[in-house]
Amino acid sequence: MRPSVGIDFGTTNSAVAVCGADGRTRLAEFPVGETWARVFRSVLHFAPPEDGRPPDALAGPAAIHRRLDEGEGRLIQSLKSFLASTSFQGTDIYNRRYTLEDLVGFFLVELRRQAEAKLGPLGARAVAGRPVAFAGAEDDGAEALAEARLRAALGRAGFDEVVFTYEPVAAAYEYEAGVDGDEVVLIADFGGGTSDFCLLRVGPNHSRSRADDILATSGAAIAGDVFDSRIVRAVVAPAFGAGTRYTTLTRSMEVPAWLFGHLEKWHHLSFLKSRETMALLVDIAAGSEAPGRIGAFLHLIRHDLGFALFQAVEAAKIALSAADEARVVLREGPVELDVAVSRGDFEWWIAEDVELIGDAVDRALAAAGLPASAVDKVFMTGGTSLVPAVHARFTERFGVDRVVLGDRFTSVAAGLARRAHDLWGRG
Repeated sequence: MRPSVGIDFGTTNSAVAVCGADGRTRLAEFPVGETWARVFRSVLHFAPPEDGRPPDALAGPAAIHRRLDEGEGRLIQSLKSFLASTSFQGTDIYNRRYTLEDLVGFFLVELRRQAEAKLGPLGARAVAGRPVAFAGAEDDGAEALAEARLRAALGRAGFDEVVFTYEPVAAAYEYEAGVDGDEVVLIADFGGGTSDFCLLRVGPNHSRSRADDILATSGAAIAGDVFDSRIVRAVVAPAFGAGTRYTTLTRSMEVPAWLFGHLEKWHHLSFLKSRETMALLVDIAAGSEAPGRIGAFLHLIRHDLGFALFQAVEAAKIALSAADEARVVLREGPVELDVAVSRGDFEWWIAEDVELIGDAVDRALAAAGLPASAVDKVFMTGGTSLVPAVHARFTERFGVDRVVLGDRFTSVAAGLARRAHDLWGRG
């Protein structure tokens, strides 16, 4: 019997699961040093080429380790965030052109290879997740482009027959496996780039096709990456010169804010490493009122320290889920970053984002024609579900007893495999 395969390609983490004939799911495990993890970091690393050969590329944890060990090369992350972009067709890496489909395809090939080492051959068909609304998609054309690109990349990884399922719907399959009776459930799936919501009926008396049970869906382009960016804007960017001034021969000006807009988006930081931008920053440093900060910013860009900065900010954000204060710490050459972040300040910075998440939930309820009291359970999955301000938004609206937390990283992949089993389990 062919395996029932689910693939969750995420902005930050990816996962692969299979569902057996007995209806049980297994998650692929991936090597991370001397341990194993059920998620595969969604990153690529290209090492500088030698002797005119194509640049050597790695994906996942191996890409991160090589970047940290060797301190050079091109680290690419958040590829999923570009799928709906009509302006981003590809990028040059060491004088070779790679389309977005090339990059995502390479990542998925390696994801598949390592998943098969644990799960066995995966075959040519799979159910793949997609957000309710792709990040950056402003119309149906952009949505179609994103899905077509992802389908093409999956094809390069050997998946010729692909069915897409909304990620929160997939999470509903996983939630449903643990319930005995019929329920109306709100699935809240928080990824790295988007937050997606689905209201649907689950339980033994409801349709296995799922389409008849979906009451409403909604989404917002707000999730973990946006929360990280709020920390960067408030306390990290000023440490690298945001808001300072510099003097030219004729006038005094503020350092351009657009430079720090790239700093807020990890997958955009490498865009600053152009000859023109680096020359601009050198000129700014020469006339800066804070040359040390601009010098540290230059060092950050020249040495591709975006991922290290990402780790520092993310670590502080995670720590704030349990503590009232955390620190963002990164020390590398002239970069001497050590700033405090309080939970109160963090919640103030993300207050509007939490409101927009709440608005997306309201849209789903309105589309379904249901009051909040009609929802039996709220199933929250994804890392952002652990942010106290986000969790509180749901407990205040629906009640503590109705909010359930799922596996923050693998609920979607497991649900996708269950969906694949429903489609092809007997084939």
